[in-house]
Amino acid sequence: MYAMKYMNKQQCIERDEVRNVFRELEILQEIEHVFLVNLWYSFQDEEDMFMVVDLLLGGDLRYHLQQSVQFSEDAVKLYLCEMTLALDYLRGQHIIHRDVKPDNILLDEQGHAHLTDFNIATIIKDGERATALAGTKPYMAPEIFQSFVSGGTGYAFDVDWWSLGVTAFEVLRGWRPYDIHASNSVESLIQLFSTVSVQYNSAWPKDLVSLLRKLLTVNPEHRFSGLSDMQTSPYLADVNWDAVYEKKMEAGFVPNKGRLHCDPTFELEEMILESRPLHKKKKRLAKNRSRDNSKDSQSENDYLHECLEVVQQEFMIFNREKFSYQHVTDNIYTDTDTEKSADDISQLIYQSGRILTNSC
Repeated sequence: MYAMKYMNKQQCIERDEVRNVFRELEILQEIEHVFLVNLWYSFQDEEDMFMVVDLLLGGDLRYHLQQSVQFSEDAVKLYLCEMTLALDYLRGQHIIHRDVKPDNILLDEQGHAHLTDFNIATIIKDGERATALAGTKPYMAPEIFQSFVSGGTGYAFDVDWWSLGVTAFEVLRGWRPYDIHASNSVESLIQLFSTVSVQYNSAWPKDLVSLLRKLLTVNPEHRFSGLSDMQTSPYLADVNWDAVYEKKMEAGFVPNKGRLHCDPTFELEEMILESRPLHKKKKRLAKNRSRDNSKDSQSENDYLHECLEVVQQEFMIFNREKFSYQHVTDNIYTDTDTEKSADDISQLIYQSGRILTNSC
């Protein structure tokens, strides 16, 4: 069972979103982690681009907050640990996510957290800095706004850890540490960070408050921004990180398996209001092909037609099963130091297939 995301090519062109889609595909094809929503396949037809990813049935943290779920401290502690491993992995891959927030943290059926949506993620190599004003304002780190206004030195991976701090605070408290909205100007936000102090719940353990302070440090040079930093926190001193990675830690909140953890309104709108619904695609494409074959004239919109052709040519088709199989066989046949029997090779391929099946 998978989840499938599809994006209309014409709409992406008209909204200037093709570059973001291609960047997301480029990033997702190169990464795989237990606490990410991983890409398995990408493909296309005349109308749409498709991404097939891990299916997470537990809903996102935003949905559960809207359902007035009261998350326990233990539940949020595990989210912090799981997102720490995910962000530390991304940092090792030179990736800034730039949109860490409750909406983009999905739960599986056992209650474990997975980071999704790499639509505005970016890759920076050693020594590089990002400069774009990208993200969701209430979760964006101060240096992003500062860089945009003053043309400063830019920002790096530290911004994701600020967002993690905001998210953890919100999931615990029910509201964010700063009263920020999309309508706030960049200049007013810079002023806010220099004048407003975060008010922590007096009932929270001191070690928890200390950790959140380290994540919500305005100066990125003093902010926690990696696994090694997080491991120095007294609040996380008792964490078995191997057990976290292997999902052996029991989640403090387990979604009800008998419920649909999303708003079905979106599905109904897609079926009723969408001008090109997926369930009518087969007939529509057949009709379009028949019409195109009967016309010798050029498209009414030559520019759009050219753009669609470029998207068709440049789109990256991906199959993780084939990629993983090829990786295994490459490792087998390029190993010059060890002779492997046919049984060894079969066993390696079998193990790879078993892992893929379990992931499904």
